Amino acid sequence: MFFVTVLAGLAFMFSSSILLQILACAIYSNWWPMLSALMYVVVPMPCMFFGGGSTQFLISRDGGGWIDAAKFLTGASTVGSLAIPIILRHAGMIETGAMLIEFTSFFIFICTVMCFHRASLDDDDW
Repeated sequence: MFFVTVLAGLAFMFSSSILLQILACAIYSNWWPMLSALMYVVVPMPCMFFGGGSTQFLISRDGGGWIDAAKFLTGASTVGSLAIPIILRHAGMIETGAMLIEFTSFFIFICTVMCFHRASLDDDDW
């Protein structure tokens, strides 16, 4: 029962993050901020392809070619998620409010990923 509650909470957090992404675009009638939603798809890809679907490799000290590449790609896509709204704001393509909503959405997304990681660690202990 606990796992179902955690899963429902994670789904709510992720949905809230996507809703903020859409609101950042719809409120200002500018769909350029949706470009950073592409990173929401890119961030978990190294974990799925190189880590076997587990987030365990991100905190391990074990190395190797593919593991190090996965850690690098995860970090680069995470930084890209923050950089896209900043670059768009600097270029004058989005408003400051849209950028702040994007940052809030990103924060909720990262909290979701961290909670998922914690839940997957707890799930292995059972």
